[in-house]
Amino acid sequence: MFLKNQKINIITTIISRFTDTMFLVIDIGNTLRKAAVFDEDGLVTAQCHWETMDDLHQFLTLYEIKACIVSSVREDGSQLVAELNHDFPTMLFTTTMPLPITLCYDTPLTLGTDRIASAVGAHSLFPDRTVLAIQAGTCLVADIVTAEGKYLGGSIAPGLHMRFTALAKGTARLPLVEPVSDAQVLGTSTETSILSGVIHGMHFEIDGMIEYYGGLFSNLQTVLTGGDATILKNSIKNPIFAAPNLVLFGLYRILKFNASDC
Repeated sequence: MFLKNQKINIITTIISRFTDTMFLVIDIGNTLRKAAVFDEDGLVTAQCHWETMDDLHQFLTLYEIKACIVSSVREDGSQLVAELNHDFPTMLFTTTMPLPITLCYDTPLTLGTDRIASAVGAHSLFPDRTVLAIQAGTCLVADIVTAEGKYLGGSIAPGLHMRFTALAKGTARLPLVEPVSDAQVLGTSTETSILSGVIHGMHFEIDGMIEYYGGLFSNLQTVLTGGDATILKNSIKNPIFAAPNLVLFGLYRILKFNASDC
């Protein structure tokens, strides 16, 4: 069931029945503000994209929230935490918060909270395997977390739209091209050549990472998430597990790990 209110630009997806205990997860990313309500079993009950506090409050009117976590990579989330704390216990996710995984990273204070949440979510889905968690969003981000729950690090590269924009803005005559899910490998025009270079370049990049880390870790599991995952997933030759809500699920797991009596 999909509900859309044009006036406040909020999209809500109702996925499962309501339960007595609900947990709210808010992820403020580079592009979107997302909110999701999880039930006690870690299933998404509803989610939305929101811009204003009125949007968020309207979304939450249907739910009895027990606890909330806020993660932000582009703005200070402390004011939002303070406001939500009037209604239910709310915590701001930071890199110093206790985690269900161990960060083995040279500069943990500079590590993006979305990367940590992605790693936690991936490890929770596959606790007995080393996982390569790939976010295909504003940036193409890859992270490795071992079966023992050790986060080792990974890589950050420009995302799909960033690559298209860079070609258009960094050259005099190349056009800005919109991505498609069925781009041909052999470009026969300027537009299809750009589509091939960007989209299949990312396919080859992802496959290369999977093969490289697969040589280092036996029984490697790759998990793909992010807004551009649907464009990329069908052309990646190596096996992957698609998890659209990976970061949100990771934040839910972190919330449950830290919230008392949850």
